[in-house]
Amino acid sequence: MGTDDQRFPADREGPIRTVDVAPFAIAPHPVTNDAFEAFVAATGFVTLAETEGWSFVFGGLLPDDFPPTRGVVGAEWWRAVEGADWRHPSGPQSDLSGCGDHPVTQITWFEAAAFAEWVGGRLPTEAEWEKAARGGLDQARFAWGDELEPGGDHRCNIWQGAFPQQNTLDDGWFGTSPVDAFPPNGFGLYDVTGNVWEWTLDWWDESAQQRAMRGGSYLCHDSYCNRYRVGARSSNTPDTPTGNLGLRVAWDL
Repeated sequence: MGTDDQRFPADREGPIRTVDVAPFAIAPHPVTNDAFEAFVAATGFVTLAETEGWSFVFGGLLPDDFPPTRGVVGAEWWRAVEGADWRHPSGPQSDLSGCGDHPVTQITWFEAAAFAEWVGGRLPTEAEWEKAARGGLDQARFAWGDELEPGGDHRCNIWQGAFPQQNTLDDGWFGTSPVDAFPPNGFGLYDVTGNVWEWTLDWWDESAQQRAMRGGSYLCHDSYCNRYRVGARSSNTPDTPTGNLGLRVAWDL
């Protein structure tokens, strides 16, 4: 587990170490909008973004004539948008039409954990997630090997072009993509690289203030966020929903 990559030392990806995990099962892809909608219909669950009336949206997904919004200092491409929630992931002008098979976003860690419990599971630990994401490969940079685009083929949904000004859409997507849009890894898991970040069960560090998340998202680019590598990690506060963060369910065996 882990890497010796020193580009983001604060992420504490290393050292490479051996970690034993008990047998577990894990979903082949992130939870979709359709699946989360079934959860809400069955339970009446209401998310924090719906209650608060706003959430964080990537500014590039907003219409050019969208009203002014507040940005995040140091990451101004993130905008605080009123009316954004899991049903309207890019703001009130968006909906889930044609996106039932895209990963659900705009949910907090607590909401992710609630969904996982509803299906009889839980969120995966970081070790479980990385074990599954590697697909049987030992210390490969990505879930399919060491080349990002082997043979010129795109294997994941990440940012193409110059972030955040231009996305060339070389991989075919701007924003989220269907969870099975790209080939699975050696264990049959889809989307362990890019598309959306995935909440894990673990705290980020000993301070127990943020939860670890894995996998990168459609906003990751080598120029600033090379965290779509299978050994990379990041974090967020557990009560923060964003438009590029979802979940995958695991089960004890």
